[in-house]
Amino acid sequence: MPLMQHVMDADLERLAMDQIVPSLLDQGFFYVDNFLGELVGHFVLNQVKEMHYSGVLQDGQLAGPGPFGVSKRNIRGDKIAWVNGGERRCEAIHLLLTLIDKLVSFCIGRLGTSIIRERSKAMVACYPGKGTGYVKHVDNPNADGRCITCIYYLNKNWNPQEHGGILRIFPEGKSYVADVEPLFDRLLFFWSDRRNPHEVQPSYATRYAITVWYFDSEERAEAKRRFRDLTASTQDPDGSSTP
Repeated sequence: MPLMQHVMDADLERLAMDQIVPSLLDQGFFYVDNFLGELVGHFVLNQVKEMHYSGVLQDGQLAGPGPFGVSKRNIRGDKIAWVNGGERRCEAIHLLLTLIDKLVSFCIGRLGTSIIRERSKAMVACYPGKGTGYVKHVDNPNADGRCITCIYYLNKNWNPQEHGGILRIFPEGKSYVADVEPLFDRLLFFWSDRRNPHEVQPSYATRYAITVWYFDSEERAEAKRRFRDLTASTQDPDGSSTP
């Protein structure tokens, strides 16, 4: 193994064991600044901007129907694309995902009963300013398998007093909220389930982030089984859908 790779792995393992794991178990969230460094972070930002400017990002969707009479844009105002990092001109994003995967791998076995073996694709997101945000919600309210939410922020010279866009976490059972500014090269971790309702407050400047979700393998398998059973129950014996 090259020396620099060995040093990087050691640093990631120390970060995972000394800071991420204890903070998740105690507070339910943790963030680290200067994760990639200025140069690599800048390459990631440029690739995300290129996706935005070329029209790749599309309106984010809701998991279910929103409140009656409330437009989707007033609930969730981001534009998104899903990538695995292997796409053309996503090389820096691929490096980011590789490092987050390595970091999470050092947490496995130390986060209670969760068994993490896979993750989602990466969601590249842009809130295009104009007061867009995302109302208070839970990423995984219905045991779909998502265990840890990881968000990497890409916003240089961000001033929350002027630009807004704070991620506010409402930790379950706590008497406080946690406000996380979406600062460039900041990586955030938090539990995806009902322990961490959160919101993206209105953004008044373009706000970029990349999010991945790591799955608890047993909960994910059970969620997939429920989906298969539900799908089967809506089919007639001849394979056609019931009305």
